[in-house]
Amino acid sequence: MKRVIVDYAKLTNEILTLLVDKFPEGYDESDIIRFKNAKNESVEAVEVRTEDTIFLVKVSTKLADRIENYDEDDEDDVVDESLESLNDLEIADETDDSDEN
Repeated sequence: MKRVIVDYAKLTNEILTLLVDKFPEGYDESDIIRFKNAKNESVEAVEVRTEDTIFLVKVSTKLADRIENYDEDDEDDVVDESLESLNDLEIADETDDSDEN
């Protein structure tokens, strides 16, 4: 199984979806993995897996914001789609012509 370190700025929709599915309420301190990279720098990441890959997504406040906004974007899409279906409806004009002068 290969391990891939991914920065939040380079997240694909697939990885972002995995993150949201695994951490629907967000991640906390116990979910964070700490390790040294090849440059001996300390890295903090959260882990998500596919069948053949372990993704270590670098942790930052921007990652948490992006996960939160991803959920909100999905909800907005659902609302937008339902509003589009309203465009096909015909609304009868119920005004009384006798009131006009």
